[in-house]
Amino acid sequence: MPTSLEVTKAAIDDFKKIQKYMSLAKEENATKTYAELKDEYLSLKAILQVCGVNLADIDKIKE
Repeated sequence: MPTSLEVTKAAIDDFKKIQKYMSLAKEENATKTYAELKDEYLSLKAILQVCGVNLADIDKIKE
């Protein structure tokens, strides 16, 4: 069973990856892809906030 630290690290890694893909989708004007990624972004953001992660430095999208 993963520890809370392992779960938090995995969520942070996924959050950073999703933000990168969102930036690319926005740059390419891929609105449907961006919308799907945004759903995942919001879910990960909520998980990280519950875990007590300060998103100020890692949240580049800020939506």
